[in-house]
Amino acid sequence: MLNKAIEKIKTEIDGNKNNHYIKVVGEFLLQHLQVNPNDSEKIVQEGKSISKSFDEMRKVAEKRQINKCGMIDPTDVLKYFGIEETTTAGITKSVVVGQTPIAQEKKLDIEFNIELDF
Repeated sequence: MLNKAIEKIKTEIDGNKNNHYIKVVGEFLLQHLQVNPNDSEKIVQEGKSISKSFDEMRKVAEKRQINKCGMIDPTDVLKYFGIEETTTAGITKSVVVGQTPIAQEKKLDIEFNIELDF
């Protein structure tokens, strides 16, 4: 079942090379399956796909929006596939829906140093 789920995800990614968001969510799902292979049966459900999940994710983000910007977290994507309690260790991608298209959260590596030498 795990191989079938991986193949389903990769097929959708490969069939939508111009849609960066399908790739981002697909890679998240592949990472999730590495940690939680038993969830593969939920990924292969008939009628469920990454592209179809976007409508549901948009609804979730719209409910949470502040100043026309809403955010979802990985568990929201998993809930679309019927995955409730799970381990998301090492998976920290979020997507934003609002004034701009869905965007991947980026972490900045900034060093802060204040010296008060007189």
